[in-house]
Amino acid sequence: MRYAVYFTPSEDDPLTRAASNWLGRDAFSDEMLAAPSFDGLPAAEISHLTSEPRRYGFHATIVAPFRLADGVGLAELEESFERFCAKTTPFFIEGLRVGQLGSFLALLPTETEYQLSAFAADAVLHFAPLRAALTEAEIERRGPSKLTTRQAAYLRRHGYPFVMDEFRFHMTLSERLPGETLARMQPALERRFEAFTGRPFPIDGLALFIEREPGAPFTVHSYRPLRPLEARKSA
Repeated sequence: MRYAVYFTPSEDDPLTRAASNWLGRDAFSDEMLAAPSFDGLPAAEISHLTSEPRRYGFHATIVAPFRLADGVGLAELEESFERFCAKTTPFFIEGLRVGQLGSFLALLPTETEYQLSAFAADAVLHFAPLRAALTEAEIERRGPSKLTTRQAAYLRRHGYPFVMDEFRFHMTLSERLPGETLARMQPALERRFEAFTGRPFPIDGLALFIEREPGAPFTVHSYRPLRPLEARKSA
């Protein structure tokens, strides 16, 4: 069993619903949703091009999937998750855009967001005592020879190569795609998600996801708003 700490809007947020419909699965309910046809893209093609992100659910990785360290149980993880959310102040980023990250399409920040990077780094360090170190086999599956020296070091130290100064916030919307398909799909996705782009976007909650067995879909175990305890007590 693996766990992950992901950013996602709340279950009833319009962006969550729109992205879940696009990917074909609701990570909160684990309900499979009929693939849409949209803007000249047939439903069968959309289903094929979203199969990998469908398994993970709509999210941005904050703490990548991990196994619990020896002697650590789910109750301890839940308490730590609650504590992190309770100490963290929500904030806004400038906005989102549909763009390319490598060879896949995702919702990306419109500007460099240092507060977002600091938030993710704080989460990685907060949950580090609960995370089991990667095995050598797990490290090899990441293809360390394809990483930079710094990324390979982060992989061994933090269990994921894209943390700290290598962190790139993204909410994945597609598989890795060839150039022609990327060029064809990006304008369609820009139109599909235009209601959610180009305006201030809140980072105001986190979800604890669970993968119950290897290859199983990641589902939301719990969702918590970001809200300092002092604010909660005065509400």
